[in-house]
Amino acid sequence: MEFGVFILAQQRGYHQTSQQVINNSIEQTIAAEQAGFHNAWYAEHHFNNYSLSPSPLMMVAHMAGKTQRIRLGTAVCILPLYQPARFLAEVGFADTVSNGRLDLGVGSGYQQFEFERFGVQIADASTIYNEFLDILHQGMTEKIFSYEGKFLKMPRSSIAVRCVQEPMPPLWITSGNPVALGRGVREHHNLFVTALLNGNEAIGSLRERLVKVADDNGKDLDRDVKFGFLRCAYASDNDAEIAAYLDCARFQRRISESLKYRRAQSEDGYMVREVPSDTDPTMEQLRKNLPVGSVNQVIDKMLEEISILRPKHIALQTQLGDFDQKTMLKQIELWGERIIPAIQKELARSPVAAQAVGA
Repeated sequence: MEFGVFILAQQRGYHQTSQQVINNSIEQTIAAEQAGFHNAWYAEHHFNNYSLSPSPLMMVAHMAGKTQRIRLGTAVCILPLYQPARFLAEVGFADTVSNGRLDLGVGSGYQQFEFERFGVQIADASTIYNEFLDILHQGMTEKIFSYEGKFLKMPRSSIAVRCVQEPMPPLWITSGNPVALGRGVREHHNLFVTALLNGNEAIGSLRERLVKVADDNGKDLDRDVKFGFLRCAYASDNDAEIAAYLDCARFQRRISESLKYRRAQSEDGYMVREVPSDTDPTMEQLRKNLPVGSVNQVIDKMLEEISILRPKHIALQTQLGDFDQKTMLKQIELWGERIIPAIQKELARSPVAAQAVGA
């Protein structure tokens, strides 16, 4: 079982400067490596405070010089917003300067607000995404290649800076579309999924959907597919800390939905207003749904969720809203010292649990 940190780089208000948010992302990555995490993941969003990470590949390249061991991942690059020739070159560069530590997460995007400002029709996103995947594979595995698609075209070309990892960095596919996930399964890529802020029932349903995707594409989910699970979790005996973390998690969900469904407009054109909605979970529901509480409670709940979903990787959301940075750095350290070793020990001890994650 691998553990990573997922760094969204959010700005909850103008009491946080963009420089502070980015510096927090850097500090959390360094802390995660010191704590023994396997990966650090960086989001991509534009033009608002939901995430101040406009280029996860730039974060990977920057953090490559500040870390030695931890793998550095994009979660995810929104492919329809990129120009493929430049993207291929930058992927090669990021994998090179990180000495082969790049995990390349990709997706088709979902926020129309972003697509409009890049001059891309969101209705075309799926087709562009699939053409982009064709180009990625050819550009990273062939010395000279060309491509002719409906939206994307590449004349006979060669990428100068080649990836260190052969034949290419691991691809992680994230999508709510079973067709996109199915292509990832058929082409032996990894998947990245989430149950949002929901509990065991949603995790069970997610498991069923993934099993069907694998079955429909001639694969066994546990044997043939590596997939990661994005999760909010927090361990503390301090109830106020837990409440603050859950409040930030709910903030994230509120503005994500606002951007997706255009329910809440920004008064100043940038800072998205946080507006409660009918879909909001209560704090009590969040405490029930998520692995939060004492160290032992979090360990037990994580093991329960692992037994249901059977992921190979778990990415913890560490940078949410305006959660206190010093407190989060201590939390990352706590996971490295106590929680992750305890979970891994239990998975190694229990044949059923070990089978669940393919150990």
